[in-house]
Amino acid sequence: MPHSTRLSQPPNSTKATTTEAPPPDGPPETPDGPPETPDGPLEETPDGPPERTPDGPLEQTPDGSLEETPDAPRDHTPDVETAAEVETPADVEAVARRGRRDRYPAVARAVRWTVTALAAVLVLGALLLPNQLTRLTPGEFLRIPVEGIFGAALLLLLPPRARRVAAVIAGVGLGLRTLLNCLDMGFYSVLARPFDPVLDWILFDDAESFLKDSIGQAGAIGAVAGVVLLVLALLVLMTLAVVRLSRLLVRHSAVATRTTLVLGTVWITCAALGVQLAGVPVAATNTADLVRDSAQRLRASLADQQVFAKEARADAFRDTPPDQLLTGLRGKDVIFTFIESYGRSAIADPAMASQVDAVLKDGTKRLRKAGFASRSAWLTSPTAGGGSWLAHSTFMSGLWIKNQQRYRTVTSSDRMPLTDAFKRSGAWRTAGIMPGVTRSWPEGKFYGLDHVYDTHHLGYRGPQFSWSRVPDQYSLSAFERLEHGKRHHKPLMSEIILVSSHNPWAPIPKMIGWDELGDGSVYNGIKKAGKDPKEVWKDPAQVRNEYRRAIQYSLHSLISYMEKYGNKNTVLVFLGDHQPVPTVTGENASRDVPVALVAHDPAVLDRISGWNWQDGLKPGPKTPVWRMDTFRDRFLTAFGPWGGAASPRAGH
Repeated sequence: MPHSTRLSQPPNSTKATTTEAPPPDGPPETPDGPPETPDGPLEETPDGPPERTPDGPLEQTPDGSLEETPDAPRDHTPDVETAAEVETPADVEAVARRGRRDRYPAVARAVRWTVTALAAVLVLGALLLPNQLTRLTPGEFLRIPVEGIFGAALLLLLPPRARRVAAVIAGVGLGLRTLLNCLDMGFYSVLARPFDPVLDWILFDDAESFLKDSIGQAGAIGAVAGVVLLVLALLVLMTLAVVRLSRLLVRHSAVATRTTLVLGTVWITCAALGVQLAGVPVAATNTADLVRDSAQRLRASLADQQVFAKEARADAFRDTPPDQLLTGLRGKDVIFTFIESYGRSAIADPAMASQVDAVLKDGTKRLRKAGFASRSAWLTSPTAGGGSWLAHSTFMSGLWIKNQQRYRTVTSSDRMPLTDAFKRSGAWRTAGIMPGVTRSWPEGKFYGLDHVYDTHHLGYRGPQFSWSRVPDQYSLSAFERLEHGKRHHKPLMSEIILVSSHNPWAPIPKMIGWDELGDGSVYNGIKKAGKDPKEVWKDPAQVRNEYRRAIQYSLHSLISYMEKYGNKNTVLVFLGDHQPVPTVTGENASRDVPVALVAHDPAVLDRISGWNWQDGLKPGPKTPVWRMDTFRDRFLTAFGPWGGAASPRAGH
């Protein structure tokens, strides 16, 4: 179909004529371009030679000629800009950048190479980054990552579009791998284990609560916001870095190919010969190893749920008649007390042992003078550095609760924990003193506690000592006031959690007279005189020293309570829940915690004579070490009608 394009015309030009088709060879051209008329340039139409068009829209007449529509507005614009000629802000900025580069070529070149070098350092560092702080040494980064060699080879082989997609995916993946490495570092430094990508996400809520309690709500919000921004920046920068390096590889493909082949040959040689630099293998497979380990942990976590559910259903004591439960403790007030972070290192580490041992030795003498005898040993906790609730549930349930999934499973089951055995017997009132519980605690129902006193129900009006909301001495005083000191129709079984020895161990309360505690306001001056946790944590030696002082305070509180309020029917079992963080214990420390049983009645200790525990509050180096999950069955057996004979779960 014939068509024409509107061009600029003088105002009096109203008609365009149609010419015949040009000869096959086309119209003649001038040396400078298409022919023009005095009135303007001509445009070639599909059916004829160039012609000049009017200003307005054209309409075909019956005779086939074209003329301007009478009512159409006339365009008097002298020149019409094409789309390609329109300048956008981006075009202007691009021109400005080119101008700056042209004016300062040396600076532009230096900036370009600096950005490229930073991108290379970021990617190489991510490929070689270990997942433990103790391995964060210069030697770790003087290695050849096999993943980088394979990645470069792949990017060189891929076509442009696939290469761009692969570079983006690799950047995001490397950013996520770096994030998981950082999480592993944090978990190793606090919990002495790697991050579980399936089960550990819930712990971030506890971490946020810990920050809020330690540095205040504003500080916690700022810290969380900072972490979120760092994560986003890491993913974006890592992706941009990989994309930039991929473009560099393509622009210098010949050099990049030779370099990749040389590095691949060197890597294979170093791997075959076991070449090391500063004790670290030169041929690195960090990322591949970490991805494989994460995948194995992922599979193990997914499979663990079914395995544990089967274990939880097997409970030899579930159907024990109530009148056969805990017959050896009838008429006794039994107290189970956990001391936060009270681990083997507090007794065995030379930097702390002399002071803590002195407290235990003196406590043994003081209790003996008050008519109490004691035995002690070691239990191996399922956790370290944190996760107290995992240790509590392991000790009480007789199951190995090593992760959050197991904890949720057991606390929602009909398993009989040790505390619930007292309630099922019908012979005890049960209560819990939980100063660390700040929100609803539905697990209290699982533990068979008739009443739970959390941080809001202890009557405390004093200051918060960092994470620890209530000083241990006050918690024990509240226990005496609310439960133990009252007259009951039944003996009392209690679970008490002492939290003053919780990380960050500053400031620390101090012992005062029991009649001076009041509502806790007396602690305001004591807190002000204490140390700032931010200052303490600048020096690992100070951290260990303050940890030791916190353990001494908790032990003093408990021993003093037994001296003042214990009687001939009081039976105390106290233990640590887990070891403190590796900053205190060092790497590769055991997960053992001390446990002790204190009683006034000699018949109680006679029941555990077959356990071969050490006399006194301090367990010796050769004292038996049990897994914490074995305690429930041994205890129910020793104080049941079997009286220390074989447990219903013989061999457990």
